[in-house]
Amino acid sequence: MKVVRHIAVNVFKESVRDKVLYNLVVFAVLLISTSYLLGQLTAGQDMKIIKDLGLASISIFGLLIAVFIGIGLVWKEVEKRSIYALLSKPMGRGEFILGKYCGLVLTLLINVGIMTIAYYAVLAYLGWTADPATRTSWPASPTDPAMLEAIALIIVELMLVTAIALFFSTFSSPFLSAMLTPGLWDIGHFNDDLRNLGAVTGSPAAASVARGLYYVLPNFSAFDVKAQVVHGQAVPLSYVGLTSLYGLTYLALVVLGAATIFARRDFK
Repeated sequence: MKVVRHIAVNVFKESVRDKVLYNLVVFAVLLISTSYLLGQLTAGQDMKIIKDLGLASISIFGLLIAVFIGIGLVWKEVEKRSIYALLSKPMGRGEFILGKYCGLVLTLLINVGIMTIAYYAVLAYLGWTADPATRTSWPASPTDPAMLEAIALIIVELMLVTAIALFFSTFSSPFLSAMLTPGLWDIGHFNDDLRNLGAVTGSPAAASVARGLYYVLPNFSAFDVKAQVVHGQAVPLSYVGLTSLYGLTYLALVVLGAATIFARRDFK
């Protein structure tokens, strides 16, 4: 574990040097500016729009970090030939992959954590400056703790996307990984449609293929509870727990697959 921790810290430091964390400033400025604009343009719906916009921004910014850093984690070491020096040290290839993954997850967690603080700060300010009549029209308080459930599922989703990006990076180029990872993420948000494809097409073969893809591909739509929390609808903790368990199990299998592929690669 010492080797994994050392690699993870180096990945995080490298991410900081690549100015990845600067997206937080952009996020905060855009969110605050948009909140004031929407507050003037909407009639009583500004809080719902700001909540939805903030959660979507956290998800999209996290996705960009996961994809555009994750796809180059392994390829960059191979391209620069530094992989030979790394693997000559007392370090297993599995430890190398796990360390890279943990480093990117650490970067994601810090980014999402700071974005969440900025998000709640904006919502608290809007709630503090709103008049009593407007506050009573909101379905939930501006700083509703239930939004943390949506953010927790966003984090698990991003961890899974990170694992997928790392998986593709072990055997493909950054360009191909950049196409495959968002593509799989996009398909995963429409995974429920695959289950119902057989009833639409009427073809048994297509129905079997679609059903197989439904069970194999990650169901990213399960992590999306933004609409519920924005409208003040309760999301059971049991659902959050089971969905998180599903995501963590899936990402563990993906990381294991990435480590297996990387262990079989020939760098000669």
